[in-house]
Amino acid sequence: MKPGVRLCTVLVALLTTLHAQVLPQAPPGDVGLSKERLQRLKAAMETEVAENRLAGGVGLIARKGKVAYLEPFGAADKEAGTPMRTDTIFRIYSMTKAVTGVAVMVLYEEGRFSLSDPVSRYLPEFATMRVAVERTDPASGKRVLSHSVPAGRPITILDLLRHTSGFNYEGPHDEKGELSYQRLGLAAAGGDDMTLAEFTKRLAQVPLVHEPGTVWDYSFSMDVLGRLVEVVSGRTLDQFFAERIFMPLRMNDTGFYVPDQKWSRLAALYNPAPKGIARADEGAQTAPRRKPALLMGGAGLMSTVIDYARFVQMLLNDGELDGARILGRKTVDLMRSDLLGDLPRAPIRLVVGDGPVVTAQLPPPGYGFGLTFAVSGGPDRTASVGSKGEYNWAGAAGTMFWIDPEEQMVGVLMIQKMFDLSTGAKFKQLAYQAIVAR
Repeated sequence: MKPGVRLCTVLVALLTTLHAQVLPQAPPGDVGLSKERLQRLKAAMETEVAENRLAGGVGLIARKGKVAYLEPFGAADKEAGTPMRTDTIFRIYSMTKAVTGVAVMVLYEEGRFSLSDPVSRYLPEFATMRVAVERTDPASGKRVLSHSVPAGRPITILDLLRHTSGFNYEGPHDEKGELSYQRLGLAAAGGDDMTLAEFTKRLAQVPLVHEPGTVWDYSFSMDVLGRLVEVVSGRTLDQFFAERIFMPLRMNDTGFYVPDQKWSRLAALYNPAPKGIARADEGAQTAPRRKPALLMGGAGLMSTVIDYARFVQMLLNDGELDGARILGRKTVDLMRSDLLGDLPRAPIRLVVGDGPVVTAQLPPPGYGFGLTFAVSGGPDRTASVGSKGEYNWAGAAGTMFWIDPEEQMVGVLMIQKMFDLSTGAKFKQLAYQAIVAR
């Protein structure tokens, strides 16, 4: 085994045994929050549990670098009667994207590439991309592939970071009206044996949905960037995360799998149902207990509120936490800037089980988009509480975070209810109403 690989293996092993470290804590009044008003937040979350809209969760609010609110509520597994704890482990799905974005910018700061570089310079499978042209088949009424045309320009690293690459999560239709990503096994995250290298090669075989740089469309872009990190760094994605992000930040419960000694801390997964929530089937409850073959840059990490709070506090601190410098200040400034402008945004299509397709507008009205984050244009544009320049993202099972430089505030909420956007919005609303002093 090579020395570098051996070192990374040791680091990953350490991450599975060390305990997570909570940020410094303070009474709410010491950081300008009202203890009484925070009780509204606790009561609201407990009502969600009592009325069977949630099994449980954990919420954290920190201001001026200190945690003023850290509360578990409900159950980690209501059927088993397992109470929620502050160190419960959650599937964070697309909150993985922010970690991958930071990893990309770590390499950017080392001069390994420019954001304007074509990704094909490093991943040659993307060198000759084409764009699908679809039509409606008069006989079936289905959308089908008519033909494809060469892409007008290459996909850049910037396109991937801001989801203007031309990919999405469904892909174009094929000549029979079927979705191409499903045909290649991409829609189900590639299967058990596919590596990220194989995943990106298959993805590159499919025509793009849009011309690069023309439309924001939520996509596999971050997974392509995960592969870029591997190729440029010479590390697997989990090794790079461990060495350059998780170990320095002491994020000891975050990784692509949950080892046996931590398995009892993994929260159960639930779906929305007509009468509140329903436990997801046993297949959905599974999570890797060993390192999986496929390490996705856009999803796949498991984490805790305590760990992820350290990550977002690092970003609020302009790239540093407890003496560990992950990024420079100007790089964080770039990541949290609106780089989307007036480009059109394609709606996100959400499907839970056999339920209907639901569309969501993301980023929300009044928000732009930076490098993996939605960026607020301010209350006058969003018609919601918050600050101009606040940035955030969420995960498919209701996990979410926000970072507010103006208020020196971060918030993290973790639940396990698929495609729940409303609970996070309520948590954030009630967190802001608790601010009573600067």
